[in-house]
Amino acid sequence: MRGGRAMQSETTPDTRRRMAAVGALLSLAAGLAVVVWALWRHPLWLPLALVLLLVTVLAAWTALVHRGAMRIGAAVVAVAALVGVVVLLDIRSVVALVLVVALAALATAAARVALGSATAATPAAGAHRVGPARRGVLLMNPWSGGGKVGRFALVEEAARLGVTAIVLKRGDDLRQLAEQAVADGADVIGMAGGDGSQALVADVARSHDLPFVCVPAGTRNHFALDLGLDRDDVAAALAGYGDAVQRRIDLALVGDRIFVNNASMGVYATVVQSQAYRDAKVSTAAGMLPDLLGPGAKPFDLRFTGADGEPVDTADVLLVSNGVYRLDDLRGFGTRERLDAGVLGIVSVTVGREVGRLVAAQAGRRLGQFAGYREWTAPDFVVDSADELVDVGVDGEALRLPTPLRFRVLPGALQVRTPLDAPGAPPVGVAHAGVGRAVVGLVRVAGGKEWTAA
Repeated sequence: MRGGRAMQSETTPDTRRRMAAVGALLSLAAGLAVVVWALWRHPLWLPLALVLLLVTVLAAWTALVHRGAMRIGAAVVAVAALVGVVVLLDIRSVVALVLVVALAALATAAARVALGSATAATPAAGAHRVGPARRGVLLMNPWSGGGKVGRFALVEEAARLGVTAIVLKRGDDLRQLAEQAVADGADVIGMAGGDGSQALVADVARSHDLPFVCVPAGTRNHFALDLGLDRDDVAAALAGYGDAVQRRIDLALVGDRIFVNNASMGVYATVVQSQAYRDAKVSTAAGMLPDLLGPGAKPFDLRFTGADGEPVDTADVLLVSNGVYRLDDLRGFGTRERLDAGVLGIVSVTVGREVGRLVAAQAGRRLGQFAGYREWTAPDFVVDSADELVDVGVDGEALRLPTPLRFRVLPGALQVRTPLDAPGAPPVGVAHAGVGRAVVGLVRVAGGKEWTAA
């Protein structure tokens, strides 16, 4: 590779981001106008409909976590509340409600484009530009993400760029293939697949101190999101083998297993262990939640030291992540501002009898305000249990691991390459800076000035 040189930061947003900011502001204004019109016609009906929608959500969740008469009663309440919404609002009001939701979604999507790339203007510490790989190798899982390798013609695209493609076959050992690629002279190695496969190949790259390229050919691709890649343009990530940005990021360990995102224990980890979960997620969860969170549910035996240094003997959800997440929901599907902070992010949630409040907090994106929510950071973390094996979801894979579980962070363990024109860091600021600051940011970007979430 050619010698590295420091990355230059942008000073103004590009035309795409400015147009997105204008679109977001117009969508917000249109949505507000529709709300004012609807309230002018029916000053009480629309707010009451929103309350009934909330009752529908809470009653439906209550039905999920109970059995017998309680489940039937809660389901009846949910259906009745939903029918109330339909009866209460005339067709024009229903159209108005749908239009407001659509405009809000459009404004949010446009704001993510306008503000989400702002953090890319300031490159991560240590990021530098490097030249093309001399002998780049990309391993590919053809079944991942519903067949994205074939759908995006990744084998052909890799060949066009001079990158050697190794496509997995049934029965292949992914780690062995990656090690062989290194032995054959690869100077940059990558993975096209889900986050579990990304972690395995990244571990091989780490052990040989080789640069790694992430190609988001999995289902959710959270690692790619936090690297600043466009998950919808899978083939674009192959540009990481050409002139690219290279930097060091952290990895995390549970035992001797590397993970790039997070490891979850408790409710979610137990549900995904079910053989039926992959084919019937909703019905499987509905059948299991009463035993996990309902009245009389047996507490999870998860023992650890809490944020205040005191021992804790149970949690309904326990999440240990490679870096600190801003959580969107309790499965850990959030975003990280940094992948090089050198810490584990830890979140514990104890629900008790407050299921309804937890649902309301999650629906309102206020998880941090729920009474049973705790979050902190540490370089290492230990989870013990009387159980010899504990259900753990590691980067989306359902595992049963021996206790005690020992977690630790590996600061700066992996060299990672991303395209020069990658969108940038994830739009944490849009979701968490607050509506007022986000609107100010949109106005600034629309006017040609940069905005940051800080």
